[in-house]
Amino acid sequence: MYLESFLLPDAATERALIEARMNYNGGIKFGYIDNQYPCGIFPEKDLREISFGRITIFYGGNGSGKSTLLNLIAEKLELNRIAPYNSSEMIPSFVSKCSYSLGYDDEGFRYRIPNGSRIITSDDIFDYMLTVRTNNNEISENKEAAREGWANLKFGETVKFSGLDDYEALRMQVLARSKSVSRRQFIRRTAGNEVSLNSNGETAIRYFEQKLKDDTLYLLDEPENSMSPKMQLELVSMLESMARYCGCQFVIATHSPFLLALEGAQIYDLDSRPVMRKPWYELENTRIYYDFFKKHSGLFEEQLL
Repeated sequence: MYLESFLLPDAATERALIEARMNYNGGIKFGYIDNQYPCGIFPEKDLREISFGRITIFYGGNGSGKSTLLNLIAEKLELNRIAPYNSSEMIPSFVSKCSYSLGYDDEGFRYRIPNGSRIITSDDIFDYMLTVRTNNNEISENKEAAREGWANLKFGETVKFSGLDDYEALRMQVLARSKSVSRRQFIRRTAGNEVSLNSNGETAIRYFEQKLKDDTLYLLDEPENSMSPKMQLELVSMLESMARYCGCQFVIATHSPFLLALEGAQIYDLDSRPVMRKPWYELENTRIYYDFFKKHSGLFEEQLL
């Protein structure tokens, strides 16, 4: 494993950090602090050290600290990210008191964090969807302009080249008048091709297919957002294959029952006090699903008769 363990500050260290920040803000007598976050989250859960496997999952409800923990690791490891992290005045000093250890390769040498390792958030995926749609709209407008301009370029007056300002117009006309280039080919070459978009879930899957590379560490914050159960199962298959065969390590924050069932995943239940490692089928979220479908199992069994 690239990342072997991660150590959080204990309660005493957190108190010292808060006191130091208060003194910095206003001195011993008038010191204050606007936001103690993330101090106070993990000591009450008795969570100090996390060990990692090929796939490690932080499970918990909203406000459990799973995304916070993922972001702290990303900050400490200085991983690449796109979506900005909602930081606070305590984050830099808190991160400075965190520590981590890396694993060893087959020859006994310590791993380094692989180049290209990054944190991927649900905001990254939504931004990708919006960007693709925006680009498609621009390409559609360019295609319309190319359709309107093709006839003029092909059959209109020849562009007179009098300087570099006329170069692009002349190049377009040469392309339009080429016998080997049809009208459709001209439009595609000048306007570009739109990215095929179907459902949000399919677009999200395409995002992961494009972004995930071999031999890399990835932190994934609720990657199941916008995905149907069918798409989540496709993502599960992708992550399992990349972890098993492609040298990837994943740390995932999720409450999706499909991702929780990832083969070989070790799961930290951040809703429990103290935080414990549990199998996926003992977690509250999956038990709720199980109880619901068990209650209505007769309806499913009738369909099989």
